[in-house]
Parts: sequence; structure tokens; C-alpha cells
Amino acid sequence: MTETFAVNGRFMAQAMTGVQRYAHNVVAALDESLAAGGQRAVLVAPQDTDTPALQALDTIRGGRLKGHAWEQIELPRLWGGRLLNLCNTAPAMKGDQIVCIHDANVFTAPESYSRGFRAAYTTLQPLLARRSARIATVSHASARQLARHLPLRAAEIAVLPNGHEHALAWDPAKADRARALLAAPEVNERPFVLALGSQARHKNLALLATIAPALAELGVDIIVVGGGSGIFAPEERAQAANLKLPGRVSDDDLAFLLERALCLAFPSWTEGFGLPIVEAMARGCPVVSSNCASMPEVCGDAALLASPADPEAWVEHVRTLLGSAALRQELSGRGRERLPLFSWRSSAEGYLELAQSPKAHRATPPAPTIQAPRIAAVIATRGRPEVVTQTVLHLLARQSLKPDSVIVSCIDPADAGELQGRNDVVVLTGPAGLAAQRNTALANLPPGTEIVAFFDDDFVAHEDWLATAARTFRDEASVVAFTGRVLADGVGGPGIELAEAMRLVAAPPASDWSWVEPYSPYGCNMAFRLASIGDLRFDERLVLYGWLEDRDFAAGLARRGGRLVKSADAIGVHMGVKGGRMAGERFGYSQIVNPLYMLRKGTMTLGQVADHLFRNMSANLGRSLRPEPFIDRRGRLLGNLLGIADILRGRMQPERAAALQPRGKFR
Repeated sequence: MTETFAVNGRFMAQAMTGVQRYAHNVVAALDESLAAGGQRAVLVAPQDTDTPALQALDTIRGGRLKGHAWEQIELPRLWGGRLLNLCNTAPAMKGDQIVCIHDANVFTAPESYSRGFRAAYTTLQPLLARRSARIATVSHASARQLARHLPLRAAEIAVLPNGHEHALAWDPAKADRARALLAAPEVNERPFVLALGSQARHKNLALLATIAPALAELGVDIIVVGGGSGIFAPEERAQAANLKLPGRVSDDDLAFLLERALCLAFPSWTEGFGLPIVEAMARGCPVVSSNCASMPEVCGDAALLASPADPEAWVEHVRTLLGSAALRQELSGRGRERLPLFSWRSSAEGYLELAQSPKAHRATPPAPTIQAPRIAAVIATRGRPEVVTQTVLHLLARQSLKPDSVIVSCIDPADAGELQGRNDVVVLTGPAGLAAQRNTALANLPPGTEIVAFFDDDFVAHEDWLATAARTFRDEASVVAFTGRVLADGVGGPGIELAEAMRLVAAPPASDWSWVEPYSPYGCNMAFRLASIGDLRFDERLVLYGWLEDRDFAAGLARRGGRLVKSADAIGVHMGVKGGRMAGERFGYSQIVNPLYMLRKGTMTLGQVADHLFRNMSANLGRSLRPEPFIDRRGRLLGNLLGIADILRGRMQPERAAALQPRGKFR
């Protein structure tokens, strides 16, 4: 009988982590499916590797090398046909292969990995994405993340999740260490929260040390199995007497603990899947999980979700579970109902289909509907009531994800045009200036707002702009600032009519890029995670049009940590309406003084400042002889000279732009 493909068996020689457990279980289920269908395949493993007895997978062992070297050099020599790789890596030069890349953590959480590991994966995985016949992953969220960092589209990635059946085979009756642990005097059968240990920073186990004192007041212990004592700093362990670290335990011990735990705590910042969640569900253990990346997709409605950055919410969830046996039972039941969605047999059958036809599009269960974050859309405007009325009404009518609130921040209520009096728009008045008007909105956001999006009053957003931003913030917990792809920008030209802008966003062209990082957001369309903003505000010394206020704000946010990104999937058109714009002298003055002011603040680098000054001054000088009819080049050049004169006098006052008196036809 012809053996049509082989499985990369390098994982057989590796320590057991979630990735290797995936491979072992998929191979076992694949072997059963092959045997049932009278088919055969091959498992290729390094020499001297112990392999299990298999029915339909013939084993080939060979090669003198180990690790990556064996995989890159020996494996292609041992097998020249189609290859199935289940553990993130594969031979770089082989094209006829399927590769499962479990997550994009090396890109989204690089601090969790060594420099050598990062270098290997960030070099190898883009090559695999380009050359392989098919890439697979373990969740829809992981597919979206991979598409942001690798040359792939999310729709091209096969989603074949982890399964649950292995956890049903664990036998808590055989538990020894766990039984002794719970019987110890210092534990004494107290209620406990269970977690799985890891020193990887994205696992966020430091949150457990943070909430340990609050849980101690509730009479609740925290037991972290696996990972060793190095998970927590000595001072963290000293302050948390209720934090127990028994180290590694067997699967049978884990089953024993899961069946007796108040809940499994899973506080990761990012995961490709989150296998312990499904294992807990299989053993009837309630789950409290992070509300980001793949975790909501896996949990569905069978867990309590909380932000990994909100310790108080985790304490509250534990308190609620402690006081409600009915809720614990309800979550346990919901978890068991979700188990059929995650089956090793189903995923193995999916790999078998891909091995036979790599381009096959196997139907996978759709991702569950996840509650969207609460979004406020803010539009600052002045002197353009007709424009802001049109763009805001378009936003309200077309967005697939409706914002929870729309705030129009202006100087006079008349600036809001026909938006006054609408129940779905809040009109605020306050000090003049884009920075000040945005700050007015930030001070008046509705309680519970999670994301704030800022749009210029002449920006026309694609219907999925807010949905894309919300999905990005959900998938990528470390992203704090987000901006989209501007299809056309009328700011440097005569402007774009509303009808043309709407036509462009209705049928946007495909992009040859997906994701840019780091990228300072463009003020006409940008969104921020409100929890990351805290007390940060737009600098109101950057007056009037607020030239570079977006870059200044983002740089201040970046200092606090977090990622600033640009997505090609959030699309819009900046019409660049000229009415109400800053006069040439004022704008030209800001072109000089604002970058230098920001250099002193540390929100622009010397190279960035030099680039801005050179480009703006040369454009104004070069075009002042034959200026565009819609740009006051001579006024801008005059403003440039005034700014330079002030800087030479030692005057660094960006707000002075507001005091300049414009002259000429652009007054």
C-alpha cells in the first residue's frame, strides 16, 4: 500500500509542553483514522528516539544530528515526499508540506523568549509561510495574529484546534502528590484556585501573586503546578503565604486537582489556544480566563472573563464563585457542552484531508460571538457644521460594530450642525484647539468605555473600521494604539468630495501589506485602549490644528509600554476639506516650532525632527513661486521663517502660532 505522506517526528525527542502534547494527540488520532480507512503513512524521527507502537504509521529513524539541525538537514534526506509538521517549525527549503504554527507569540510577546529563539523563529516562520503548501493553526484568533506578522491571509490558514479526549483518560484515583498536597496542614482542604506554572512573561502569572493577599482574606489558596519556584520573585512568594508551588505533577494529579479546585485561573496575555482551559472543562472545573487573544473563542459562555491587566476583576470573579455553588455547577455544565467543538479526532481528520489535498477548505465551526468592547467615537470639529454632519451620520449608519457613544467636541453648539439634539450623539463644548477639544471628550467619556477612537470631522470610515479595531485590541492585548490605512488623503491636494470618498471606501483595493509595527497613529483615524491612556492627555500647547499632536500623544503612550500598530484592514478616506483649516502663517510656524518642542519633550527623535523640517521647508520654498491654489505656500514659508527666528531668540512657544495674524487671501 502506498504511503502518501510522513509526519515530522522531531517532537518525539522533545520535552512535553502544550505544543508537543498537541502533536502526540494528533498523531494518535491520525493513526486511528488511517487504520480505519485502510491507509498508511510514515513517522520520521531522529535516531535513538522512543516512539509509540502505531497501527498505520510506519516509523523511520535516522540521522546523526539533533534538534533544528536534524529537522533542516536530515529530515528532508530521510523523506522526500509530502510532510506534515505539527510543532511550529519545519524544513525551510521544502515546499510540499503542511506546517502548524500554533501562535504568533514570538512576534506579539518577544520578551517571553530568548534572543536565539526569537532569531530562529522570526527568520524561519516567514520562509515557511511563503514556501509551504499550507499553514495551519489552532484557533481563529491565532490565524488573525499570524496573518498580521507573516505573509499570509487569515482565510488561507486552516484552523485545527486542540482536543479534549486525553484529559478524560486521566485517572485521579492514581493521584499521589496532589492528594498529599491537599491533606497537608498548611492547606487543610481550604478552597483553592489552580493555575499552571510557566516563567514565560506572557503567561502573566505575576497577576496571581498580586491578587494572593486579597484571596487570602477570602480564605482561598492559590496552587500553581509545574514551572518550578522561579515563576515568582522571592519577594512575591514572601508576601503571599497562601501561594503554593508544588512543582511538576502527573496528569493524574492534575485531574485530581482540577476536580477539586474552585476554578482554573488562566491569566495569559496571549495564547494560540489555551489547552488547559479545555482540560479543565473536561474535568468539570470552572474557568476564570483572560478576555483576549484566543481565550474568549475557546471559553465561549462557559467561563468568567477578565482583563489580564485588572486584578480587581479576578478577585471579584473568585469571590463570586466562592459564594455560589450554583454558578460553579452551571459553568461546569457549559464547559462540558463545549467539548465536542475541540476533538483530536476531528483535527486529525482535517490534517488527513490536507495531506491528501493541501488546498482543501475544510469547514470549521465558526468562532463564537464574543461581546464587543465598549467603544466611544470622538470627532473634534470647528466651523464646519455641514461636513461634520455628513461624516458622523455616515459613521452612525454604516459601521458594522456600532459605537456605544459618539461624541462631537466643538467650540460652539452650532459647530455640530444637524447633530444637535440627536439621541445618538453627545455634543460637548469647551476650549478651542484640536488637542483641547479631544481632551474635553476624554474627560467626558461614558463609564465603562474600553476603547476610544478619534476621527477627523472630514474622515469617512469603512463600515468595518471599528470592528477591525475592536478585534485587534481583543486579539492583541499588548496593543495600545491603532491606526488604519488611508486610501486617499485630500489634505495635500484640493480635497475629496464626500460622494467620491464613500465610493472609495465601499470598494477598497487590496493591499500588498497587512500590518506595520511600530507605527505612530495618524490623527485623522486612530484608536486607543483607554486603560493604557490613564491620566495622559493631548498637549494643549500644540494649538489650533494641533500639528503633530497625534505623534506627541502616541509617543507619551509608548513610554508607558505597549505596541503602536497600523492595520491595512481598517480603511478610510481623509477628504482634506479646506474650510476651517489653519492659515498659512500659523501652520508654517507650527511646522518649525512643534517638532523642536517635541524634541525637547522627547516625543520625537532628532532624525524625525530633521526629516520634518527639511521636507516641509523645502516644499514650501520650492512651491512658493507657483503655489497650489488650495495651499498658502507663501504664508507657510513666512511662518517657517518666523518660527526659525523665534527659535534663534531662544523662544520655544508652540502656542504663539495662535497669536499670529494671517494675511492675504487665505486669511
